[in-house]
Amino acid sequence: MSDVPVLGDRRQKPLFLHDPSDLETRIDFVEYLRTLRKRKWAILAFALVVTLVAGVVAFVSTPIYEAATILMVETKQQKVLTIEDVYNAAEDSREYFQTQLEIMKSREVILKAVAKFKLYDQPTLDPRAPKKGLLAAFIEQLGFSQKGAPTEWTEKDLIQATAGAVSGGLRIAPLRLSQLVNIRFESPDPVVAALVTNAVAQTYIENDLDARYQMTRTASVWLQDRLSGLKENLNKSEQALQDYREKMGIVVSKESSQSGAGSQMGQLQTRLIEARARRAEVEATYKIIKSVSSFNDLASQPVVLNSGQVVEAKRQASEAARRLAETSQRYGKDHPRYVQAESENKSAAENLQRQIELVVSSINHEYELALSAEKTLEAAYAAARGTVQGINRKEFELGVREREVESNRQMYDMFMKRAKETNIGVDLQSVVARVIDRATVPGGPIKPNKQSIIMAALFVGLLAGAMLALLVDLLDNTLKTSLDVESRLKEPVLTVLPMLTSKDADRRLSTRLVLSAPNSIYAEAIRTARTGVLLSFVDIPSRVLLITSSVPGEGKTTFSCNLALAHASTKRTLLIDADMRRASVSKIFDLDLALPGLSELVAGSAEPVECLQHIEGSDLVVLTSGAIPPNPLELLHSDRFTQTLEALAKQFEVIIIDSPPVELVSDALVIATHVTGVIFVTKAQSTPIPLVKKGLRRLKRANGRIVGVALNALDLSKAEKYHGEYSGYGKYGYSSYKSSYGKAYGDAYGQAYGTYGQTYGAEQPPPPKKAT
Repeated sequence: MSDVPVLGDRRQKPLFLHDPSDLETRIDFVEYLRTLRKRKWAILAFALVVTLVAGVVAFVSTPIYEAATILMVETKQQKVLTIEDVYNAAEDSREYFQTQLEIMKSREVILKAVAKFKLYDQPTLDPRAPKKGLLAAFIEQLGFSQKGAPTEWTEKDLIQATAGAVSGGLRIAPLRLSQLVNIRFESPDPVVAALVTNAVAQTYIENDLDARYQMTRTASVWLQDRLSGLKENLNKSEQALQDYREKMGIVVSKESSQSGAGSQMGQLQTRLIEARARRAEVEATYKIIKSVSSFNDLASQPVVLNSGQVVEAKRQASEAARRLAETSQRYGKDHPRYVQAESENKSAAENLQRQIELVVSSINHEYELALSAEKTLEAAYAAARGTVQGINRKEFELGVREREVESNRQMYDMFMKRAKETNIGVDLQSVVARVIDRATVPGGPIKPNKQSIIMAALFVGLLAGAMLALLVDLLDNTLKTSLDVESRLKEPVLTVLPMLTSKDADRRLSTRLVLSAPNSIYAEAIRTARTGVLLSFVDIPSRVLLITSSVPGEGKTTFSCNLALAHASTKRTLLIDADMRRASVSKIFDLDLALPGLSELVAGSAEPVECLQHIEGSDLVVLTSGAIPPNPLELLHSDRFTQTLEALAKQFEVIIIDSPPVELVSDALVIATHVTGVIFVTKAQSTPIPLVKKGLRRLKRANGRIVGVALNALDLSKAEKYHGEYSGYGKYGYSSYKSSYGKAYGDAYGQAYGTYGQTYGAEQPPPPKKAT
């Protein structure tokens, strides 16, 4: 039984020419159109109501007039005088232009316009006038007055109150790519509209001129005050300069005053350098002489040998020494010639020593003179340098005072020039803006545009009505068409059962419709379900089907009885009433309640022959629920029930079990594990989709095989009108299967069913006499 194919496997593929998941995305717009078509009269009524209300509001509304004045703002003025330092001038024309726009909108300009032109005397702007209109009248009837309205109006109060009304209706905007500004005002009075725009434009121009005049006057007064102080500072600095010159005895320019002292200091510096060089030269010779200790070493020094007297004396001493040597060799020491030679040698040696001493003495004297001259020149140079430094200090202070005088003079001249320019500029102010086009009294109102309002209201009403219709349809979470079953439940549709008329609503009659009204749409839908079941289990000799639903009242028992009667016409069929808590099959078919049923058969207290009952006028065999056991779920969950079901499957080709709803008890979940397939019955436009999905999930978790979903109680007249479902019969089977799949799919679907019906010998019903 685990290998039994279900509806939706490869054997069922010919029934679907397209994948339903693909069709879902393609038919959403079609569904929207059908929803709008279904509620077209409600949408149209809603749109007419909205249009009527808008028309009434448009016709009772006060007409509003608009006047416009065009100004040209001079962002690049030709300046007669350069006075940017006195007041801020715009560096960027765009920022300047935007600044002027904000000034036009300022409350100061509006207050001045109201005060100058006495706009508060106009009836439409007068805050003292009673308010008109339905809302104002209603508020007045309630006894409420204007909040904050003074009992006695002063001119200041009138100006303040009127400025608010003017500001509310005033519109100021620049014209693109130009220096023009459009000033517009809306008012119920056309004259007031023109008056306000012209008043604001003129007030803005005058206000700007007045502001510029006040700025220049302020600058002029400030410059005059500053000039007096600058002039006094200039006089003081000039007098201080002259006093300093007289005090210091400065009567020449800077170059002449430094010429004598500077020249003297330069000469002294040159002589001092020469004296230092001379002293250094003599000092070197002096140090050499001082470093020699013996006479012979002193006589050999170059500085001594450079003296002519020393050279001559040294020659004479050498000659005397030679003669003495020669005499000593020839004569004795007592000889007169030897004595004479010795005396001459001694005299020559003394002369040489005396000459050397004279040279040394002269070197010492020369060193002392050079050192003394150097010191003298250093003192003279220091005195000359001090004199020059003193003159430099005096001239530096003189320069400071002269620069102060020059700075004060320049500041005074500049302010004097600005003061003259400002005094002249008071009389030569340029105009910041000028009127290009003055406002005139408008010839007609700009609003309300009754035609546009009515057309817009009609469009909005239709759009809002359509959106509400779609919203209501989206909020409806019930199954309305067979496409909803396939797209939202992801389960195949076994059949679609029409809603029964009041004539067929009786349960005793409705359970036999397949016999009593074989040509009815309901009977044909039952036969469609029978064909689907047979096609789903082609190779299985015995088919055990479980019929269940989510909640009571969905037509599950009626469908079970009719499906069993339809199968009984061609197959050995057994109908089992497994709803032991609320058994209804025995009552519907007027069966003997005293006979044993399913509970006795499973318990083993009765034989199958004793429990089975035949339905009069058909070949259907019914097994009632029997006596109500203490715990029906345990009975169905027992092995005896499984064995009983297997024994009955050997006797009958089709077994249909009517079970309780899955949301109330778990009986159907227990039975689903022992059957070939499960048919889930749901009521159209009644049972919520989440509840149906929950029941299907519970059955699948219990290993139940879903054969298909039977959509019950579908209003075919509305379905044909709104959703494109079935619409009558043709000569053989359905003449058209109008669904969201389209005509081609409907024809193929009908053709497929006709082919399957001929294959399995299903009788084709004759043409209907009248649709029930």
